[in-house]
Amino acid sequence: MTVIERSVPRIRRVVLAYSGGLDTSIIIPWLRENYGCEVYAMAGDVGQGEDYQALKQKALKTGAAKVFVEDLREEFITGYLWKAVQAGAIYEGKYLLGTSLARPVLAKRQVEVALAQGADALAHGCTGKGNDQVRFELAYKALAPHLKVIAPWREWSIKSREDALEYARRHNVPVPVTKKDLYSRDQNIWHLSHEGGPLESQLGEPPEDAWKLTVNPRRAPDSETTVTIGFEGGVPVSVNRRRLAPLRLLQTLNRIAGEHGVGRTDIVENRFVGMKSHGAYETPAGTLLHAAHHELETLCLDRDTLHYKQQVALRYAELVYYGQWFTPLREALDSFVQTTQRYVTGEIVLGLWKGLVRVLDRRSPYSLYDTSIAGFTMGSDYDQRDAAGFINLVGLPIRLLAAKHREAGRGGRRRKAAASRRRNPE
Repeated sequence: MTVIERSVPRIRRVVLAYSGGLDTSIIIPWLRENYGCEVYAMAGDVGQGEDYQALKQKALKTGAAKVFVEDLREEFITGYLWKAVQAGAIYEGKYLLGTSLARPVLAKRQVEVALAQGADALAHGCTGKGNDQVRFELAYKALAPHLKVIAPWREWSIKSREDALEYARRHNVPVPVTKKDLYSRDQNIWHLSHEGGPLESQLGEPPEDAWKLTVNPRRAPDSETTVTIGFEGGVPVSVNRRRLAPLRLLQTLNRIAGEHGVGRTDIVENRFVGMKSHGAYETPAGTLLHAAHHELETLCLDRDTLHYKQQVALRYAELVYYGQWFTPLREALDSFVQTTQRYVTGEIVLGLWKGLVRVLDRRSPYSLYDTSIAGFTMGSDYDQRDAAGFINLVGLPIRLLAAKHREAGRGGRRRKAAASRRRNPE
């Protein structure tokens, strides 16, 4: 592989978003070979469960000059995941945005490391077909527009994961992926995604060996279990009435939901770059939190706010998926969402059984459900006679339109009859 020609200033130091997976593992020697620069690897812990000491040693052995391991779990949960739950952000009705939400927090810390270390450039291991290249690079542009961006997948001659494995073998780079397991996976405290391999060639149910966090619903316990999730201002704070720190709360719900086969999603989604992709996602805790939060909102938000917020949720999910986290629009939508969450406080009881989730109970001190109004037994707070005037006002344009159409129809029939008489006089 020859050194690429460059007309830009020489790169002295680059900070690579490093995961230790196949792509970023081979990027370290590739950057040194093609750019002749120092490579600093930045690994962000967002709950992947990695052995970060081993990952650090691997990066150093493959040519990294320095390795930074950043614990971002708390920031990821409170600054990104909770905002998405409050917003109700779900992409295309199914995807709970696990990878999409992790990218901005990783890119932000990568930029911070680059600025602190006097780097000239930023690099990532995203392919030229995926969404992640957009998410990382839009964050770079927002936070450090003066730094050069190197995206090896858009420059090198490697075209497939098999090519990447061969490059790793020739450069003595150990990687966890083999030719027997070509799934591309991304894991954090929120989810585990599966792409590639058999999922590229078949659109049916993913093979059972793809799933890692959740048991097969058919083999889940036969008895239903219940879980109570408490919220304060739209933020999850407790499980089964036990107050938990954010990380512990997610770990607890991931375990409970995973044991009952809850959280699996099989989706054909529209990537930001325009193509469709087939993926499988496991989001056990996220599935429970979104279900519970939605139910609490139906109890605590008035109709107009709830309906408008559903529109905001769709746009919010698109912004996250498209990598537009660091934008004025996302910040503005956050302001709206935070206002709606002031009284979203209470508890939701969920039933979990063989991959299914159902609502068993709802409780909130700010509940807008009032039996004196909603019940069939009429109380003094609602006078049924008021409904007549309300219906007349709401129905005024409908009645007027119908009357005009009816009048126009009569006129048309009269004109047709007159014309017929002129053509056929007696």
